[in-house]
Amino acid sequence: MKHVLELKEITLGYGKQKVVEAISFALSEGQIGCLLGPSACGKTTVLRAIAGFERPFSGEILMKGVKVSGKARIVPPERRQVGMVFQDFALFPHLTVHDNIAFGLAKHSNAARTRRTTQLAKLLGIENIRTQYPHQISGGQQQRVALARAIAPRPQILLLDEPFSSMDVELREQVAKEVRVILKQDRTTTMLVSHHQLEAFAMADVVGVMNNGQLLQWDTAYNLYHRPACTYVADFVGEGVFLSGSVVDEHHVQTELGIICGVVPVEFEKGSPVEVLIRPDDIIHDDNSNQTAIVIDKVFRGAEFLYTLCLDSGAQVVSLVPSHHDHHLNEPIGIRLEIDHLVVFPRDENQAQTSALS
Repeated sequence: MKHVLELKEITLGYGKQKVVEAISFALSEGQIGCLLGPSACGKTTVLRAIAGFERPFSGEILMKGVKVSGKARIVPPERRQVGMVFQDFALFPHLTVHDNIAFGLAKHSNAARTRRTTQLAKLLGIENIRTQYPHQISGGQQQRVALARAIAPRPQILLLDEPFSSMDVELREQVAKEVRVILKQDRTTTMLVSHHQLEAFAMADVVGVMNNGQLLQWDTAYNLYHRPACTYVADFVGEGVFLSGSVVDEHHVQTELGIICGVVPVEFEKGSPVEVLIRPDDIIHDDNSNQTAIVIDKVFRGAEFLYTLCLDSGAQVVSLVPSHHDHHLNEPIGIRLEIDHLVVFPRDENQAQTSALS
């Protein structure tokens, strides 16, 4: 399948300081990708390089197989057929919402412009403010207008920089799903950056986790959660803890919670000390279990409680429990392990990772 966007070993920075180190990924037509990571990890710099605002130190950026950034060639932003939504929205203050959305449709007929702006305004829930000006609407509404304006001309590639940051948390996932529907209908290849996991998972087909200028894993949301490539990805994506264990054989690991079955990577020999990733959905509350743990913290989430539990050794795990099981702090509850993805890392790697992050 031909890639619409491809980055090959791109290194970026400012002055002599490297910000992004040799990252590579690709998107095909209509695919939606996301760079996910904490602030200052380099993800926005990558987006700006794709747009043509930053020149790479090394590596290449290709669009539909044509090199647009490289050692001897740099295509200016206006010739890349790329739409972009910046964090500051950059709306035209003298134009109405309707005219802002229609700005990139100058070559279309009046009827086609009206049709497209009406469609997008309705899908993004801003049809009732089309006659207003940017200063008359809220930040969240401005962000939706900026999204509609960027999507309207059906760009070859759409770049979104924290596209839902000004919206309420409740709206983010909903709008992300709605925008995804539009982009899939138009088969628009899209790249966004975000630090919000649910937003990324709701919108993207493939997600890249970044930290300290490195792309640690480029994968589906499912694989990032269940098959993380390193302890940082495991810790950053979703909730969970690492439980000490030792390798019994190629299919079993012994832990305080019992033997866990799965596939142990070939590099781990019998007896190897490991850290096992335990997610909240791996620990099941079971009143009939002989194994117990002490509730040391609880967070109410409506349908569920997120319990932090202390094991006999002092190790802690987390568990999602239906909210009708309302237990008190310091109360022992029965638990059992129900895990179908065995994810293990060398014990030394987890300790080094933890030290590096502290």
